[in-house]
This record gives sequence, structure tokens and C-alpha cells, in this order.
Amino acid sequence: MDLAAGLAGVSLAQIALVCGMALFASIVGGVAGYGTGALMPLVLVPITGAEAVVPIIAITALFTNTSRAAAFRDHVGMRHAGVVLVGAIPTCILGAYGFTLLTGRGAQLVIGLTLLASVPVRRLMRRRGFTLAKRGLLLSSSGYGVLVGGTTGSGIILLSLLMAAGLNGAAVIATDAAISFVIGIVKVLVFGLAGVMDVRIVTFALLIGAIATPGAFIAKALVERMPMHVHAALLDAVVLLGGAYMVAEVAMR
Repeated sequence: MDLAAGLAGVSLAQIALVCGMALFASIVGGVAGYGTGALMPLVLVPITGAEAVVPIIAITALFTNTSRAAAFRDHVGMRHAGVVLVGAIPTCILGAYGFTLLTGRGAQLVIGLTLLASVPVRRLMRRRGFTLAKRGLLLSSSGYGVLVGGTTGSGIILLSLLMAAGLNGAAVIATDAAISFVIGIVKVLVFGLAGVMDVRIVTFALLIGAIATPGAFIAKALVERMPMHVHAALLDAVVLLGGAYMVAEVAMR
């Protein structure tokens, strides 16, 4: 596979923008447990097209979540991870396959609407003190599987589910990473079998993964120092603005 061909027509400024966002999103993801899938589409959609974003991030997740799980390996909640994966994998397959049937315009609209919905859903769950027992976590994970299979940015929902199931702090970040790694493998297999993995997607995914990998270890050093409420407010603002921009662009075509 000629990886250089995957960057044909892409300027050095665009490559630098993607690399900068990849490192930033990886650090954010390592600190807060989410962020990569929500932030990367903001720079990828104008460069690669919306239909390529979900497959790119599916491959990238194998890098970012491996490094994050390694950095926080002592905190992984294996029981919670097992319950979520049992519920999420079957519906993730359906969601990923459904995404392959969308047009570029449809894919962009789905991603934009998911980003817009993710912030109020997370805040509503937190405000109402939403809690989940094992059965509730299993059922909720089925719904999460559909979203994570066909969109980006749904890591916010997984974070909320894990917190509602009783995890907190580093355990949430570590367990989220372990789950997301397995889900990433499932999505890559589905996209590969559906024939949507081309050289452009693989090239961008490898580029982002290579740049993002150190971010998890930087995040580990920051996790006890960064004011979480400040970070959460800034990230929510970026996600909402990005989602609104994508939806507005589709509406104006």
C-alpha cells in the first residue's frame, strides 16, 4: 500500500493541523476519558470528507486506547468492561454497517447531530444522578453500541454510563480505554469487510495514531493537576460549535 498516495492533494498546513489536533485530542482524552472522537472530526471533515471520518477514528482508536490503557492499566474495571462489551458489540456491528450505507452528506449530518446531542445528554444524566446496576448497564450498552458503531464523539456517552455504574477517576479513563480498544477492532473489521478502507483512510489513521500515542502519557502527568470543570466547559463548547457547523453546512448545500 502506497501510504504517500493517501496524502495526495493535502497541504503541509493541513497535515500540521491534523497532527496538532491529534496530540491535543489525545491529551484531552487521557485526562477526561473522552475527546478524540469529538474533536478530530472538526479538522478531518473538511480535509477527508465526512464519510471517511468514522473509519479513520476507528483505526486511530487502536493506537490511542492502547496507550491510554497501558498508562492507566492498574485501574481497569474488568467486570464493568465485560458487561459493556457483551451489550455493545452486536449493536456496534449493526451501527457500523449502517454507516457504510450513508452518503457523504448523510454521514456529516449524523456526526454533527451526534456531537450536538452528546453534551446535553451527558449533563442531563449527571444532573439527575443517573445510576446503573449490572442489568441497566448491559441494556444501556446496547444503545451505546449503535451510536459508537456509526458515529464519532459517542465516547461521552460511554463515560457517563461508566460513572453511573459506580466508577470514577482513573478507573473511568482506564475502563473506557479498554472497552474502546475492543470496539475499535470490531469497527475496523466491519469497515474492512464492507470495502470502505482505502489508502487515504489508512494513511490518515496511521498518522494520527503515531502523533497521538504519547498524549496518553502526557495526560497521566496532568490528570491530577488540571481543573476538570474548566476542561469540561471548554471541550463542551468546542463540541457544540463543531456539531453546529457541520449541521449548518449540510443545511446550506
